[in-house]
Amino acid sequence: MNIEEEIFKNTKSNTKSLLLYGFHKEKENYIYTQKLMNNTMKAEIKINENGNVQGKVYDLDTQEEYTNFRVENIIGDFANTVKEEYEKILKDIEKSCFTKEFFSTSQANSITSKIKEEYHIEPEFLWKRYPKYAVFRNKKSDKWFGVIMNIDKSKLIPNKTGEIEILNVKLDDQTQYYLTQPGIYPAYHLNKKSWVTIMLDKTLSDQKIMKLVEISYQLAFQRKEWLIPANPEYFNIVGAFKNTDILTWKQSSKVRIGDIIYIYVAKPYSAILFQCEAIEVNIPDSYQSKNVSMSYVMKLKLLKKYNQNIFSLEKLKEYGIKSIRGPRGIPEKLKKELNKK
Repeated sequence: MNIEEEIFKNTKSNTKSLLLYGFHKEKENYIYTQKLMNNTMKAEIKINENGNVQGKVYDLDTQEEYTNFRVENIIGDFANTVKEEYEKILKDIEKSCFTKEFFSTSQANSITSKIKEEYHIEPEFLWKRYPKYAVFRNKKSDKWFGVIMNIDKSKLIPNKTGEIEILNVKLDDQTQYYLTQPGIYPAYHLNKKSWVTIMLDKTLSDQKIMKLVEISYQLAFQRKEWLIPANPEYFNIVGAFKNTDILTWKQSSKVRIGDIIYIYVAKPYSAILFQCEAIEVNIPDSYQSKNVSMSYVMKLKLLKKYNQNIFSLEKLKEYGIKSIRGPRGIPEKLKKELNKK
């Protein structure tokens, strides 16, 4: 694979962007030239109507093509510098005038672009054996919310053949309802109780598919809720939250970004006083004292304050919580009350 093929693989050119960038059309090609190496050399980029990119570098003194930078395992600073400057030009063109085209069908590429625009997530190609299989992962939980595959149509519809691209999304208890709609099938290669397969042949519009993607994205990020203790003898958390809404706090459990943290403040308060969200986790930190030892910390953003009398220790005992000595889960009934108040 040459330099141009490597930089422009899985991309599609945009004619309007090419012209705005400075390309001019000659017959069926779009041509762009730019000097490099302190104006001693010239790069000429040619893009045909199919989006195929060809490039040449010329020595302006001799008007001859310079090709040494294309040699594998280049030896010499000059050739390496030419290659670096040429690649920089190509990468800027790719960024400004091309869009990523990871898949064969227009709808697969369209949905991929919409996922990137909405969630800032790129497809991940995880398997050498299946190079066209891609997963979309919720960054907050690291869980999949979509999988694009290329399969034979017979996997979904008996007696039908031909390669198609599909999207698997997770819908959980809504799965059976959506299976009644055209273009949606029992999940291929995933749990059929929770997932469905959508055929990317425009039977369903992009808008309808993205609504299902949104459901799957949210299901892939189910926030966990924690109850953790704070001892005001070691740190005045009540005073700290009067001056800021973000605190760095000891992390001793598998908290993920987006998890909800309820902070129980010991005597003289003996109550849950704060609801926070973990906005950064697994931050290395080395701290050791007589009372506190930390290897990792997290950043918490204050969401809500509770009156000392609402969720006192006596009240928590009604939900089965007799003491809070370390991070722990929260009973469902208490969760509802904490979010209601």
